Amino acid sequence: MKNRLDSQKQSGLVRALGPIDATMIVIGSMIGSGIFITSAESSRLSGAPGWLLLAWALAGLLTITGALCCSELATMMPCAGGVYVFLREAYGRSIGFLYGWTLFLVIQTGTIAAVAIAFAKFLGVFVPSVSPDHYLVAPISFGGYAISLSTEQLVAIALIALLTWSNTRGLEVGKIIQNTFTFAKTAALAAVVVIGLSLGWNANSAALSSAWWDSWANGWDPQIAQPGLKVVGGLALALLFGRSMVGPLFAQTAWTNVTFVGSEVREPGKNLVRALVGGCGIVVVLYLLANLAYLAVLPLTEIEHAPQNRVAVAMLNAVFGHPGALCMAAAIMISTFGCDNGLILAGARVYYAM
Repeated sequence: MKNRLDSQKQSGLVRALGPIDATMIVIGSMIGSGIFITSAESSRLSGAPGWLLLAWALAGLLTITGALCCSELATMMPCAGGVYVFLREAYGRSIGFLYGWTLFLVIQTGTIAAVAIAFAKFLGVFVPSVSPDHYLVAPISFGGYAISLSTEQLVAIALIALLTWSNTRGLEVGKIIQNTFTFAKTAALAAVVVIGLSLGWNANSAALSSAWWDSWANGWDPQIAQPGLKVVGGLALALLFGRSMVGPLFAQTAWTNVTFVGSEVREPGKNLVRALVGGCGIVVVLYLLANLAYLAVLPLTEIEHAPQNRVAVAMLNAVFGHPGALCMAAAIMISTFGCDNGLILAGARVYYAM
């Protein structure tokens, strides 16, 4: 192991990322589109505000626990590749090979594509011609699958190409983009929290001020809104609660990306730990507060049935009307842009390590 790790130290990678840069990679990779949409599905499955918040809290606890474990490994092996290196050294080259290629072909690639589609979807709020139904190439059936190209897909492809090109300009360029957009989207999410909690709990509108109390009238009594599902007993409730955690866990993934750039973090023994624990902690707290803000403004039924699951858009629409919805769409575009940059920046280091 020592020889392989030493070879990376002589690879020419520059330790140009400080503690703030590393933390921004963690936060920026985690905050994408998930927090703005997944609460709808989770609330339909959990059926009560108490269970919804508990799902996010437990997902956050698992995230922090994972970050603590990963930070220990990252300080032992602060190399390009992160998790790939951990698996390779622990279980051998074959497991590392499988993880690396799975990351390349499915995990990182699929996540980048999904986030880019989310960016394009919210761009469609401002540019109606950007739509999944506006085809440049009509669907062509092939072996049971339909291949097509819509304007939404074209925008997503262009976004990925732009961010890939910008990251080939060097680490400094990628770092500037990451820090700028992560700060902007963190501020936007914090604004959602402040608006929701301040206006929701102290609203002049009786409809807004009563949303919180109406939701908590039966705060722990599950009323399943998912069609075809019914709570039969404790086991069924546990299974539904487990399913309701899928969205929160998805929204809190990608924090391992900072380990991929381990060879470029200054004083990795200190800064990787600070970035992982601090970054994850900030996101977990923001996510819990965001869900409290949703509940302060929207009745649970409106969260469950938010149009296209866009809970954050529905919240600002309830407070400010259509202009609020447009502001939220712009904030989510900023969020997904920064998220994709972090995924592209970090993921390339795994392929380098392979």
